[in-house]
Amino acid sequence: MRATPKEIDALLAADRARVIHPHLPDGVTDRIIIAEGSGCRVRDISGREYLDATGGLMLAHIGHGRREMVEAAAKQMSTLEYYSSFQEYTNEPSIRLASRLIDLAPRPMERVYFTSGGAEGVEAALRMARHYHHRRGEPERTWILSRNFGYHGMGYGGATATGIPVFHEGFGPMVPHVRYLTPPMPFHPELYGGEDPTEFCLQELRRTIAELGADRIAAMIGEPIMGVAGVVEPPRDYWPRVRELLADNGILLILDEVITAFGRTGEWFAARRLNVEPDLIVTAKGLTSGYFPMGAVLVAGHVADVLTREGFLGGYTYSGHATGCAVALANLAIIEREGLLAAAVEMGARLGDALRELEDLPGVGQVRQVGMMLAIELVEDKTTRAPAPVDWVPPAVREQSGVLVRNGLNTVLISPPLTLSPADADEIAEALAKALRSGRPC
Repeated sequence: MRATPKEIDALLAADRARVIHPHLPDGVTDRIIIAEGSGCRVRDISGREYLDATGGLMLAHIGHGRREMVEAAAKQMSTLEYYSSFQEYTNEPSIRLASRLIDLAPRPMERVYFTSGGAEGVEAALRMARHYHHRRGEPERTWILSRNFGYHGMGYGGATATGIPVFHEGFGPMVPHVRYLTPPMPFHPELYGGEDPTEFCLQELRRTIAELGADRIAAMIGEPIMGVAGVVEPPRDYWPRVRELLADNGILLILDEVITAFGRTGEWFAARRLNVEPDLIVTAKGLTSGYFPMGAVLVAGHVADVLTREGFLGGYTYSGHATGCAVALANLAIIEREGLLAAAVEMGARLGDALRELEDLPGVGQVRQVGMMLAIELVEDKTTRAPAPVDWVPPAVREQSGVLVRNGLNTVLISPPLTLSPADADEIAEALAKALRSGRPC
């Protein structure tokens, strides 16, 4: 039953008065109360329907409103909704999910540490990396290498590792001993002074290791494909060569696959796509497709053996949540049964091909697409590649066409559910074309 105008006004007033929204600019009073979802569509409380081309926040892999997920949660809640996983306590869904994840994971993953989401997972992985070295008799290995423009959540460790200055301003002091490196961004050759991006990044990494001392560095963390920075996939030789250099110096590699894992790129894990074997993998988002707040850190055997030798200190209240694990198992089964990895490749390519037609516009620098991760980078000038504002695009596309997209640093981000239909893909492309060809509102 749809809410009355009076009820809607009361809800909107309560939201403005009581709720702190992430990333909401000061003075913005608009609110859109999403009330229902089905497939790739959501509806607001007034009944207007939208095509969700954001997938929530890059996570609604199986789409909205799946009855199987409701049933999986209800079935588990009817027997055991939750019990602590601390010490020797456990539950059947968490055991089954851990085994399932390791079956899907790339080598050399062997153990699983459950969290409530990606930010918690990054915090856990950073702690694990430092503690691994401490237990091996190298407590001076505390430095973390990260990358400019990388995004690793808003915990204090993860926010420090995030190489986007705005997330540091006013929140200091940040966690010490973090160094930022240049990522390979082929669309911006000006970053590399005419050198090959991989060669430039490897030389910088070698210099940094020499400067800090290999025996003082715990780990490097990075997204295999940068998400918030605008779906930036590195050259194919980048991660294998980084992995080799780190291993030669006893430095762990943490891959932040919060966005990329579980099919978004057309693989269960982007590590396999990029031919890299990390020491830890952080996951969340697509693990449950948003039907439950949950994440998992996958840990290589040689790291887990050290961490668990005397018991790993530190845990989260909801680690191994029985209902969350049951929901994750149901979600992974749907992804496999419905062939959504292949669908991400097929529909992502269809959408990417349509959006690339916009590269003829003077303000569109590049369209990038990996599976069902897409970005449109806007520029002021195609020669200099100077960034152009993008914050006007999501509201314009929403109001003109009823399609939901979001913006990253200087890109429009598109990440629909993996269940996207051909008609839906075409609708997204047409909506973005309409807004971008119309130009930025005055």
